[in-house]
Amino acid sequence: MREKIHIFDTTLRDGEQSPGCSLNIQEKLKIAKRLELLRVDVIEAGFAIASPGDFASVKAIAETVKDCRVASLSRVLKKDIDAAWEAIKMAAAPRIHTFIATSDIHMQYKLKMSPDAVLQQAVDGVKYAKGFCNDVEFSAEDASRSNPEFLYRIFEAVIKAGATVINVPDTVGYTMPEEFFKLIKGIKENVSNIDKATISVHCHNDLGMAVANTIAAAKAGATQLECTINGIGERAGNAALEELVMTFHTRRDLYNYDLNIDTTQIYPTSRLVSKLTGVKVQPNKAIVGNNAFAHESGIHQHGVLANRETYEIMTPESVGLTQNKMVLGKHSGRHAFEDRLKDLGYQLPKVDIDKIFDDFKLLADKKKVVYDGDLEALVQNKNGVQKEVYKLKEFVINSGNLITATATIKLSKDGEEMTCASTGDGPVDAALKAVDNMIDDHFVLEEYSLNAVSEGKDAQGEVIVRISSNKTNRLYLGRGLSTDIVESSIKAYLNAINKLLNELEFHGEVKLNEK
Repeated sequence: MREKIHIFDTTLRDGEQSPGCSLNIQEKLKIAKRLELLRVDVIEAGFAIASPGDFASVKAIAETVKDCRVASLSRVLKKDIDAAWEAIKMAAAPRIHTFIATSDIHMQYKLKMSPDAVLQQAVDGVKYAKGFCNDVEFSAEDASRSNPEFLYRIFEAVIKAGATVINVPDTVGYTMPEEFFKLIKGIKENVSNIDKATISVHCHNDLGMAVANTIAAAKAGATQLECTINGIGERAGNAALEELVMTFHTRRDLYNYDLNIDTTQIYPTSRLVSKLTGVKVQPNKAIVGNNAFAHESGIHQHGVLANRETYEIMTPESVGLTQNKMVLGKHSGRHAFEDRLKDLGYQLPKVDIDKIFDDFKLLADKKKVVYDGDLEALVQNKNGVQKEVYKLKEFVINSGNLITATATIKLSKDGEEMTCASTGDGPVDAALKAVDNMIDDHFVLEEYSLNAVSEGKDAQGEVIVRISSNKTNRLYLGRGLSTDIVESSIKAYLNAINKLLNELEFHGEVKLNEK
């Protein structure tokens, strides 16, 4: 009989903690809905007490997702647990995930608590959480560097207190597969009531071992595996969901496990997370990289043409890639357009398809061929902010190598239009300065990147920016898309500013100056 493995996705909690990966509520909901389509067993929606924004997004996900468990992280503190429960209580299947550090170095220098005090606080926290929610997960932070005997004691105590899942994190990515196998096996053999709880693991990738360590833990008896899409997360990231799932899927001869995952949703989920976080997937990334199913050398191409299994151990279709090469252009109809979106893994409501189809037609007038990358970019471009405060109406650029670049920008806000001109060191600099002058505020452009989303000289350019402001201590990501890179730049800049404005309005904080 095949053993059931549960996939616990922490993209929206640990993944979002990656520098620059901050997401707004709408973006988190988009990812949560995609994770639901992927059929993960648990979505860790966030750390409810971390901020009002985190609380609101966890609550929104809990109220929206119906086919997955929804968890919120909390320390073993009553105020954390209260916030977690308040955020997830409307979920179809809520879980409180509480934790405390258990390694000597963490207890001595971070917590400044004795092992006995840590154990008591863990038990008290689990008991308190159990009063709200039947499903309680307890994590021993830095477990892989903890004294195994202490882990046995604390796990036995929290299970007795009501924990249904005990999690063994390799918090700093320190352990090796053989060590981690031994640790999980030791927990199974030395925690007397371990049969009353699920063993979970959460591995980081600091030494590149996250996936290998997670697999070793599964072989030793762990049945919940915590991971993220594209392996994003703190520092070097977490175990990558797509790598774990496709390892078990491809090597069924070695791993006798059943997973609930719909593997055909892996690629579109990966692309969505990459687009919304602004974190690119490296081309040679396993499973979801652009080169994962690409063959350039003559020997490889010859083999694949003769039999794909010569160089492909899984099919592109199995992870949600399509081999359909149908070309879309300005004469393509709505039926072909919708079929292509479905082939790419997008299941959208009619109102969104209508909007994207209109954008597609406008793009097709500018380009001879609309590629898959163009379509994906159009879809992702609809994942906007809550409210588009400032909108781009017109822009005129004068630039050259013998003149100072000048930009004249017209924006609209609440139905009123405003125009400003500015000079700068190039057309993009001039345009963004004109925007700053109209909004009467100064933003710091922390990061700017430009990428072609498809092939050809007429490719759409996607600009990704990250800005900061003295109004908050966060970075705001903006995306803009156009066949004109100056227009892409202005749209991306406004997208980030609008996110900032939405957050300030959501929290009832002071707004930016207005003209």
